[in-house]
Amino acid sequence: MSSATLFSAPPSLSSTHRSPPSTRSTAATPTLLINSPPADKLALLIDNSKSITHLLEIHAAVIRRNLHHHPILNFKLQRSYSTFNHLHHSVTLFNQTHNPNVFFWTSLIQSHTLHSLSHQAFAFYIQMLTRGVEPNAFTLSSVLKGCPFETLGELHCHVIKLGLGSDLYVSTGLVDGYARKGDVESAEKVFDKMPERSLVSLTSMLTCYAKHGKLKEARFLFEEMEDDNRDVVCWNVMIDGYAQHGFPNESLLLFRKMLRERVKPNEITVLSVLSACGQIGALESGRWVHSYIESKGVRINVRVGTALVDMYCKCGSLDDARKVFDKIEGRDVVAWNSMIMGYAIHGFSEEAFKLFHEMCRMGIKPTDISFIAVLTACGYSGLVAKGWEVFNSMKNGYNVEPKIVHYGCMVNLLGRAGHLQEAYDLVRNMDIDPDPVLWGTLLWACRLHNNVSLGEEIAEFLLSHNLASSGTYVLLSNIYAAAGNWVGVAKMRSLMKDSGVEKEPGCSSIEVNNKVHEFLAGDLRHPKSKDIYLMLEEINCWLKANGYTPKTDIVLHDIGEQQKEQLLEVHSEKLALAYGLISTRPGTTIKIVKNLRVCLDCHAVMKMISKITGRKIVMRDRNRFHHFENGSCSCADYW
Repeated sequence: MSSATLFSAPPSLSSTHRSPPSTRSTAATPTLLINSPPADKLALLIDNSKSITHLLEIHAAVIRRNLHHHPILNFKLQRSYSTFNHLHHSVTLFNQTHNPNVFFWTSLIQSHTLHSLSHQAFAFYIQMLTRGVEPNAFTLSSVLKGCPFETLGELHCHVIKLGLGSDLYVSTGLVDGYARKGDVESAEKVFDKMPERSLVSLTSMLTCYAKHGKLKEARFLFEEMEDDNRDVVCWNVMIDGYAQHGFPNESLLLFRKMLRERVKPNEITVLSVLSACGQIGALESGRWVHSYIESKGVRINVRVGTALVDMYCKCGSLDDARKVFDKIEGRDVVAWNSMIMGYAIHGFSEEAFKLFHEMCRMGIKPTDISFIAVLTACGYSGLVAKGWEVFNSMKNGYNVEPKIVHYGCMVNLLGRAGHLQEAYDLVRNMDIDPDPVLWGTLLWACRLHNNVSLGEEIAEFLLSHNLASSGTYVLLSNIYAAAGNWVGVAKMRSLMKDSGVEKEPGCSSIEVNNKVHEFLAGDLRHPKSKDIYLMLEEINCWLKANGYTPKTDIVLHDIGEQQKEQLLEVHSEKLALAYGLISTRPGTTIKIVKNLRVCLDCHAVMKMISKITGRKIVMRDRNRFHHFENGSCSCADYW
């Protein structure tokens, strides 16, 4: 029997039902008795139906027995059709119900909410009110799930008007709604007034705090929760919150605490932890996580596999990344993009191009991220002609509209290659309004090539149009300093002070024995500072014996040569290098992560130390990876 036949029977007028009290026990299902044996059996069959075909057969039996007007059977059918993703049948049944009571309306609203049709759910809620049907707690908790943000205040008013503010499910729905909207203050107010709190409400508030960077508040709430209440979801919220807001070390520490408390991680945990490892270049920790998930039987699907590829690329191990990539079944474009970008940031442009073309040959359509990866590969290799070819092919060959980030890649490529005027013309003639990041990229290129006049022109434009960022002042100050214009430097530093801008300090980290050690320039906080500085002295002796001369011209301060040399000697990456040399076995690769671009002096030192010690040194700076080996660098001194 076709589905059209099932709804052909004329609707029957059922008795008018008054809404029962708004209590949890009566919220989900009408409390009417099924006193007809056939109806009783059919209701049981509906509840136990295993497929849409089975449900359609039961519905046909309902119609044959002239029970299509039965309110309980209609209610159960309406709800079951929704369960089997046949929401249109649910709506048809609802429309055939005369004077539907609050339970029918609530079921219809909940069905649309569960199918992520929040606007339709809210529209039905409004219809319900206009028909004079009063919602109960279950109705409001249903409509609050995923409700449109603009309706939240109105729904909150209804909650207060109906006296349902103390209902656990309703108040939880309000907390969750405000949390999704990003209104932390309102979510907090509702949460603080709750007479009791469930795990769901605690998790909603915890998620709200963590998602919006209020990590202290989130951690306080997390620690206040009873151990039995802290399920894997709560742990994931905190671990991911730290990872997403720039505290990867805290993320890893909390993950280890989670394991000590014998909470079993799931896929979401793994994705967050791998992201944290990638951020700080913690290769040993990343490998341990990889080994752990394999030993615990966590399936390495496309998402987990892509996260592993991304982690290994960011931690400097392309070989491991490629091994994982080759084993991923059903690779999607995100997995391909991760591997292509991995090759790009390491400066292996040919491998990036080869993989991009292989992806296209396999029928996988590149996305805007794919082109960011390929343009990045061009930028790190100075391939200007190739870059223009790729950029122009986006719209013409692949129907991908260039975004501001693609223009940024082109400005970076042209700027690095010294084509400053061409980069400037591109920015001025863009169809999209350039953002401060794009201008900063162009200004940085002026600093790189010591083009003071163009740098001043760009900076003045930014300042006059209120587009200047903290980087604008810093870069222009550096341009003046490189040109010996100390008056200009003083002017920029005065502007920085007046604007409350502070220059980001250089920070380098190195992982040893699964622990990440961070250093600032001239740092004395490390427990092994004495040994580190003794190693620095030995390094300086090695360098002088091999004819090395410090590149003091890069020190942008108006001080003497000896002071400049002293400043260079204690750069954060050199402290990390010294710690790596005294803490690892001879021949071990040293991996360093730097938050800023590595300076010329440190770059030269790393090359020379790799030859003197016979060690490979891998450094990830803000721009790219550098693989130092036997006195040379993979970037070919182009960064």
